[in-house]
Amino acid sequence: METNRNFFITIALSIVILTLWQVFYMNPRVEQQREQAQIEATRQGQTRVDGQASAPAGTNPDGTATLPSSTPAAPGANIPGQSPEAAGTVTREAALGQTSRIQIDTPSLSGSLSLTGARLDDLRLKQYHETVDDSSPTIQLLSPSQMVDGQFVEIGFTGNDTTGAVPGPSTVWTVEGNNKLTPATPVTLAFTNEKGLTFKRTISVDDNYMFTVKDAVTNGTQTPISLASYGRVTRFSKPLHASTYVIQEGPIAVTNGKLLEYKFAAIEKEKEVLPEKTNTGWIGITDKYWAAALVPSPAKPFQARMSYFDSGRPLYQSDYLSDATTIEPGQSTSIENMIFAGAKEVGKISAYEKERNIPQFDLLIDWGWFYFITKPMFYLIDWLYKAIGNFGVAILVVTVLLKALFFPLANKSYASMARMKLVQPKMTEIREKYADDKVKQQQAMMELYKTEKINPIAGCWPILIQIPVFFALYKVLYVTIEMRHAPFFGWIQDLAAPDPTSIFNLFGLIPWTVPAFLMIGIWPLIMGVTMFLQMRMNPTPPDPTQQMIFNWMPVIFTFMLASFPAGLVIYWAWNNTLSITQQAIIMKRQGAKVELWDNLSGLFRKKPKPAE
Repeated sequence: METNRNFFITIALSIVILTLWQVFYMNPRVEQQREQAQIEATRQGQTRVDGQASAPAGTNPDGTATLPSSTPAAPGANIPGQSPEAAGTVTREAALGQTSRIQIDTPSLSGSLSLTGARLDDLRLKQYHETVDDSSPTIQLLSPSQMVDGQFVEIGFTGNDTTGAVPGPSTVWTVEGNNKLTPATPVTLAFTNEKGLTFKRTISVDDNYMFTVKDAVTNGTQTPISLASYGRVTRFSKPLHASTYVIQEGPIAVTNGKLLEYKFAAIEKEKEVLPEKTNTGWIGITDKYWAAALVPSPAKPFQARMSYFDSGRPLYQSDYLSDATTIEPGQSTSIENMIFAGAKEVGKISAYEKERNIPQFDLLIDWGWFYFITKPMFYLIDWLYKAIGNFGVAILVVTVLLKALFFPLANKSYASMARMKLVQPKMTEIREKYADDKVKQQQAMMELYKTEKINPIAGCWPILIQIPVFFALYKVLYVTIEMRHAPFFGWIQDLAAPDPTSIFNLFGLIPWTVPAFLMIGIWPLIMGVTMFLQMRMNPTPPDPTQQMIFNWMPVIFTFMLASFPAGLVIYWAWNNTLSITQQAIIMKRQGAKVELWDNLSGLFRKKPKPAE
């Protein structure tokens, strides 16, 4: 029974290792290679005319689709986006200079708003940098459509022959009054079409990442008019970093209380997804740390859509089209929509959900399958961070608290393992007595376990408990922006990034750029040593195959976890250390011998030669 128990544990751990290796290492590498190939193909396929991109036939001067005048035959049929915009090779400054702009300046954001289309396509996040160096460039969230990595947010209208031209991608708005958008100074834009329909748009922004767009439409014609509003988040490229299966990056929406998530690769296959029409919800495109999302007005039902266009230039889009509003002659109506564009900070996202009444807006952050563990764990770590001042120390404290929480179960498990060691002589006697009768041997073993109150699989529980906690902490470190660029001590300046050192260049003493698969840093080595010591706390398995697996497992984990966030490796090493201490104390109290020193000395003891 003891051999079977060890065998099952070995199989379980082997499956875990292979799964982790595939999900966290191989899949990201394959996806990254595919993305880089696609990006290179896209760049090679771009055409230029006098240094600028040529627009596809049937598009406006800025490359967007011409809006038809008829009512759409299908949901979203006359939302711009069907004919992809062409990418140019102009610099960012040149792209921004092609249209008149309003400057944006808030405590969190900087950039500009294009008066052509009233498009939000130039936005930087002041508080976030590309690297841990504060002198590195700030994060560029939105960019003009003429750029390869273009991404923008746009709100407009769809009309018909009765309405005349309505605000869309090529509409040039005029500014009334203030021409700089700040939290204290909203801006007002105006547009009047050839039939006397007047649009006034007031755009305001808070101190963080939420824009409010209020459109007032006045019917100056002699006939009733009907128009609908649309909004879209449009993007022309995918993230350059390696995508993983543990995080959502791509189109996302909440409609009728249902969360819909499509990764970039998934929406490429689906082409178009149409959720149920609703009055409440939101839609957008999310990255690992950043997002752009639209919150349509609840005054009218709207049809959300997530789509991919691949004619000419790849284009990913999340948009909505509201039901039409009828305005009588001489009457006015107003429509208010919101735009979120910024970092996915947990506190701010939660505040928007409550204060702005945005349903399930917290799902913009991908908490994962173990959200019931992940979310409370984040709040606990964040609370400790605010009290201590260091996220790394907060993780160490949380590990201690988790150990205390699961102490009764671990105590019972280790106590059962200790009692098994005490009855080893009896187990050996049973094996020898019933060596030729396996059935009686198993029956005698089961009777012994019952008499001595031993659970032969008790040793599996600490491992099984640690797996969901491990994944939950991985999500916290990998997903939450609060962990991004959070320092620990010494060389660990970003807990969300792998340990930057490597034993293969003597931790930087040798001037050699180490390949990624050989980046085995100090903390992964510490983790490997603690895992090795923890496994040596127990008797060596009698089966040679099991011995080999248990001997190599710390080495495999060291290589595998070396590419994981440093905060996770620190957690694992600290958890192993606490487990070793806990197991040693419990075994000593139970009167069982701690095998660690004997097993370690046995590694260097000369093996006897087999008898001839």
